Amino acid sequence: MRGRFHGVGVGPGDPELITLKAARLIRAADVVAYHAGVGKRSNARRIAEDLVPASAVEEQLTYPVTTGTTDHPGGYAGALADFYEESAARLAVHLDAGRDVVLLSEGDPLFYGSYMYMHDRLSERYETEIVPGVPAFGAAAAAAAAPLVRQTDVLTVLPGTLPEPELARRLADTDAAVIMKLGRTFPAVCRALEAAGRSEHAVYVERASMTGERRLPVAEVDPATVPYFSLILVTGDSRNGRRSRDRALPEPVSGPEPATAAAEGTAAELVVVGLGPGPDHWLTPEASAALAEVDHVVGYGPYVDRVPQRPGLTRHASGNTVEIDRARLALGLARDGERVAVVSGGDAGVFGMATAVFEAAEDPAYSDVPVRVLPGVSAVQAVAARAGAPVGGDFAVLSLSDRLKPWEVIERRLRAVAEADMVLAVYNPASRSRTEQVATAREVLLEQRKPDTVVVVGRNVGRDGESLTVTTLGELDPADIDMRCLLIVGASGTRVSRSGRVWTPRWVKP
Repeated sequence: MRGRFHGVGVGPGDPELITLKAARLIRAADVVAYHAGVGKRSNARRIAEDLVPASAVEEQLTYPVTTGTTDHPGGYAGALADFYEESAARLAVHLDAGRDVVLLSEGDPLFYGSYMYMHDRLSERYETEIVPGVPAFGAAAAAAAAPLVRQTDVLTVLPGTLPEPELARRLADTDAAVIMKLGRTFPAVCRALEAAGRSEHAVYVERASMTGERRLPVAEVDPATVPYFSLILVTGDSRNGRRSRDRALPEPVSGPEPATAAAEGTAAELVVVGLGPGPDHWLTPEASAALAEVDHVVGYGPYVDRVPQRPGLTRHASGNTVEIDRARLALGLARDGERVAVVSGGDAGVFGMATAVFEAAEDPAYSDVPVRVLPGVSAVQAVAARAGAPVGGDFAVLSLSDRLKPWEVIERRLRAVAEADMVLAVYNPASRSRTEQVATAREVLLEQRKPDTVVVVGRNVGRDGESLTVTTLGELDPADIDMRCLLIVGASGTRVSRSGRVWTPRWVKP
């Protein structure tokens, strides 16, 4: 009979934190395996020192490399992949011989543990059992006596190896956080904490539950002394009913509300900013300067994510289709004297948040809030530039979304544009719930336009996965169109040059 494979968590360092089940399995093991660095003793083996039976065969699985530097032809990832394959083969020999194997894992086997890679390779072939262990951040929170989350607070576990801007963004968008994998990443982690405005509640814990345990404010840590067995806890600020982030949208305002700050003349200007289609270099200097001065950014999640995190900035991200609620939140903050920017992709005035802000601002509660709209590069401009000059003459812009207007109105406008022989830019051509409207729109346009009418399909223009396709109205396949696309349907005079560039003449024959 084959042996059983056990992934056993031995906790963060203190042998007294090993569970009773883990202790029982270790004592009964035929084979005890553990990972270790070159020239180093296994910390997991040290924790289980008094439990490993003298009769057990020990298998030390020594990493060939612990940094990204290696001569392996497959690089760091290739070196580790080969190592895990070889290690799994070593353990499989024992399992095939009927010996039970216990693979020790510091902390918990399924939390940043090397056990997982053995599990991937062995669990489908051998009977496997996993014994959870106390994770390092649990011991660190106990050592620091720092409650991490309360009630509906959100806890995020982050590796310190994330790019610094991404780490700052995630720290700003969560109530509490655990930052693992420090060591050489510590200086960058500290900068990310500062940028996210989270340094005040950050606690550094070193060797939690081990000999030499230390805990102190992050600002007091010497980066040169930070070992691998360390982490940072960023606690939430909800102890007194406050949250470190507040992305909740307000209840709709019905009628005028008392506005103490506005009554005192302290309402701040609300800025509505178009971020452009994607690349940072398409963000205008005016928009960039405005975003650098505000204290709050409000918008649809993916657009808020594009605003770099910095000290003092609070980000209010929400889902799609709640534009009026977002606008009310921003107006309320500005009314109370806060400096606020509402962000939109492309140009905020083209199917963006500018209109929603002015609609919400009709409420007398926000009558004292001045609103300024900053232009951005629109999606139609970006796609047209990539294609050449298809909107060089008169053109119309139309959204196929029927969320805010009936489809009958859309069809009537499509026919009017087609009859007027104008270039047409089509926003929101399809979504997960709207898959037939592109086909219908194509048929409506073909009532007036010839099948050889030029069509440009821009997908993710300015972002990863960008593509540009030049086709015709007759050859356009609606199945190829999704929510990431913008279409430009040419007029009768729109041409494709020998180089493949699309352009529409400035002149029109009578």
